[in-house]
Amino acid sequence: MVGRKLFINGEFVDSNEGATFESINPANGEVIARVAEAREEDIDRAVQAARKAFEEGPWPKMSATDRGRLLRRIADLVLERRKELARLETMDVGKPLRDSSKVDLPLVVDCFQYFAGMADKVMGETIPVPGKFLDFTLREPVGVVGQIIPWNYPLLMAAWKMAPALAAGCTVVLKPAEQTPITALELAKICQEAEVPPGVVNVCPGFGEPAGAALASHPHVDKVAFTGSTAVGKLIMEMGAKNLKRVSLELGGKSPNIVLDDADLDEAVPGSLFAIFLNSGQVCAAGSRLFVHEKIYDSFMDRFLVGAKKIKIGDPLDRETQLGPLVSAEQLEKVEIYIQIGQEEGAKLVLGGKRPDHPALAKGFYFEPTVFVDVDYRMRIAQEEIFGPVVVVIRFSDEEELIRMANSTIYGLAAGIWTTNVKRALNLAKAIKAGNIWINTYNMIPNQAPFGGFKESGVGREMSRHVMDLYTEVKNVMVYLGKGGVRWFS
Repeated sequence: MVGRKLFINGEFVDSNEGATFESINPANGEVIARVAEAREEDIDRAVQAARKAFEEGPWPKMSATDRGRLLRRIADLVLERRKELARLETMDVGKPLRDSSKVDLPLVVDCFQYFAGMADKVMGETIPVPGKFLDFTLREPVGVVGQIIPWNYPLLMAAWKMAPALAAGCTVVLKPAEQTPITALELAKICQEAEVPPGVVNVCPGFGEPAGAALASHPHVDKVAFTGSTAVGKLIMEMGAKNLKRVSLELGGKSPNIVLDDADLDEAVPGSLFAIFLNSGQVCAAGSRLFVHEKIYDSFMDRFLVGAKKIKIGDPLDRETQLGPLVSAEQLEKVEIYIQIGQEEGAKLVLGGKRPDHPALAKGFYFEPTVFVDVDYRMRIAQEEIFGPVVVVIRFSDEEELIRMANSTIYGLAAGIWTTNVKRALNLAKAIKAGNIWINTYNMIPNQAPFGGFKESGVGREMSRHVMDLYTEVKNVMVYLGKGGVRWFS
């Protein structure tokens, strides 16, 4: 069993109290590593190191161009180690190796490359104010950033948070989820190898209490960036409010995936399977509410169920596996509870709803692709985020009714629309309250495009040039170019 330490001020160190926890392989329940557990004192050490690095030493003197070169070096090192990192990611979170290697790692590399190019393009503007003045703005880094990431995309979420913050000139204290700390610590090793100055990047695995709470409420943290559940996001915002730190949140979703009567089923069926069953449904933007027009309902569902039955469940390290386990026993239990809730509410379970019977999978946290039909949009299974391979299917006939049902939840993260009519698609895209709309595709999240939600799905936007607003402050500078100055009292 491998031991893993905290990364603080450029070094791997034990926790102050010597506390550790186990990282579990969800495919078989075995312990991968014993990991140092950050607690309040460790978070304080990391924040102080990040504060010193931001105020002193080489980091504040480094040019934006040099920061860009550093980010490119990190991207190159991730690329060199992509096979090892993909395997570690699969072992830690349980996603199929083909997902980790073909989706996650390329996006991680692209993320660091993209923000390497962004580093020297964070610019101010000149403003044509009246009078003999030159007025311009500067974009300056917000400071020390606390970043708290979830377990469903551990390495990619670390990249999403870390890369733009470093490009802006901030320093970082990253708390990965306690379920999946391994690849974030590997990324810390890569930062060390890339010669990121000490204190600029700190990685402190730990639990929400005390580590996450200590980071979110620390008086020397200037901003908190959190990805996770809406319930925890609200707590993070409350903690940040105590000293008015900046807070950005990328939270939950219950996204509508809409199949109109003129959709091309050859695209809509596999696209809808991908929308919900990618990463065993553990995707914040998952198309977990499937709205199907009554005119094509039967033909669509026949094909959808056939496709879902063919999904291969198995060892995520097997490249033939399409659906791996859920991340933990706790998440498996949560999904099982929602299956019971759905049946009690009167929805009809037509596929799955249980752990697979195969004895080779008995020790892991596996759950079959699950489909509910005859679902009322007001049911809990159609309103609450399950975060598993569970889709609820809702029949509709009227587009006004569809819009009302689609917008009926507290969430507004994403939506999918399948149609061959561009006019219908764009009108629906405008009517649906969500931050991300996919038309005739799903779950496409390039680093160049903004990602975030309406309503209780979050605050702010990740990725693209828009994320730089979260990691910079705007400073206005006004210069008087005339003679005489201000003589108000003379």
